[in-house]
Amino acid sequence: MRYTIGYDIGSSSVKAALLDVETGKCLATAISPAQEMPMLAPVAGWAEQDPEMWWQEVQNATKKLQQQHPFDGNAVAGIGIAYQMHGLVCVDKDQQVLRPSIIWCDSRAVEIGNEAFNSLGHNWSLQYLLNSPGNFTASKLRWVQQFEPEIYERIDKIMLPGDFIAMRLTGEAATTISGLSEGIFWDFSGRQVSPVLLKHYNIDERLLSTIVPTFGLQGKVTSKAAAILGIAAGTPVTYRAGDQPNNAFSLNVLKPGEAATTAGTSGVVYAVHDHIAFDEESRVNTFVHVNDTKEAPRNGVLMCLNGTGIMNSWLRQVTGNLDYNEMNILAAKAPAGSRGLNIYPFGNGAERILSNKETGAVFNGINFNIHSREHLLRAAQEGIVFALKYGMDIMTGMGLNIHRVRAGQANMFLSPLFREVFANTANVVIELYNTDGAQGAARAAGIGAGLYSEQDAFRGMECLATIEPDAALQQQYAGIYNQWLDGLQHIIK
Repeated sequence: MRYTIGYDIGSSSVKAALLDVETGKCLATAISPAQEMPMLAPVAGWAEQDPEMWWQEVQNATKKLQQQHPFDGNAVAGIGIAYQMHGLVCVDKDQQVLRPSIIWCDSRAVEIGNEAFNSLGHNWSLQYLLNSPGNFTASKLRWVQQFEPEIYERIDKIMLPGDFIAMRLTGEAATTISGLSEGIFWDFSGRQVSPVLLKHYNIDERLLSTIVPTFGLQGKVTSKAAAILGIAAGTPVTYRAGDQPNNAFSLNVLKPGEAATTAGTSGVVYAVHDHIAFDEESRVNTFVHVNDTKEAPRNGVLMCLNGTGIMNSWLRQVTGNLDYNEMNILAAKAPAGSRGLNIYPFGNGAERILSNKETGAVFNGINFNIHSREHLLRAAQEGIVFALKYGMDIMTGMGLNIHRVRAGQANMFLSPLFREVFANTANVVIELYNTDGAQGAARAAGIGAGLYSEQDAFRGMECLATIEPDAALQQQYAGIYNQWLDGLQHIIK
């Protein structure tokens, strides 16, 4: 028997999956730690994590896989890595971490990105980068250069979170074209690292890691890492991608017109297309998709809502640590519209769909005489869906018409109420599958290792449920959404 292992390096936890190559069946999954990993916020609006913590949780998750389904480490034929996007990891010449990673929801580089957008020119940025430099990895590196020059001078390589885990596995610093695009280092027109962006930020290209293919040999596991994980030295790492392009791959979203969604810590709608598309205000973003080639370009348009599952987690704490299923049951007891209570879930850093404004979460219309925790929980789920719909409307303005989305049956999609509100507010068919990011990375690793074709990668994946919009509910939620939208205009003025 041969196996592949997939890792999904999130900001809340590390997930791992063990896949049987022959049948496509997922044999075991593991999550570590049991409680969410901490985020450091030494200044309001900052968000940092220790990259070595991710590596430790990779080790812990691998041990849990072995406990669930003991496997021969010599039979692992490939490793795939998915990871939280847009983070910045800085290492020295000995591959030691120089500072905590500045992760995806950190807001410190917003003004740096805004200045670059204006200085480089909106037309130039959108034509070549398809995005504003924004609050992405390149702008975060510029922040380190400006405010921590002593650290910047010691940097040998910068990388994304998944690149760091791959480096701990293989000893080699590398990245992908898709990764460079998510960091806003990539010139889509020239299909190269952007010399103009590097010059503007005064970044030496030598700091960027070597480019490796998304699917294919990216390095081999060192003896040291092999001994730690209980697998064979020389096991190939054969895939890596950011969590949202990988989530799309996990759901077999690879062709133009197909779309994926997820509602974990953040909420995302991600649509694949084969042409150049951008939002003039860069409120949604375009990155290179995992199956992009020069001959058949594939890009992914991504809208991201920072405050999704993290809001549900916060509500869980403040409503007495109910479990999530209990919260979903309580939310469904309140009426649609939550009796006038509107929640705007923007409390997790600067929101791209709000032009990188950091408004904080807003609770509007609370009446102490009529509202209970049931209304609060429902209004949160409705507010999250409405914010996603707001982002999807921006995507529609770019020419992307989304009628069907695929999602893993996990996180907020476990809530029947959330699924109902989503399908009827966005007017989309939702397909739920028995997969997640770690399983997707394991399947992709098999393609990268040459074990099977893309067509065969999704054996063992099943559609568990389909949610169709209902005409009466669509009309009801349209009215509630428009009321929510009216309130949003006052918040973003």
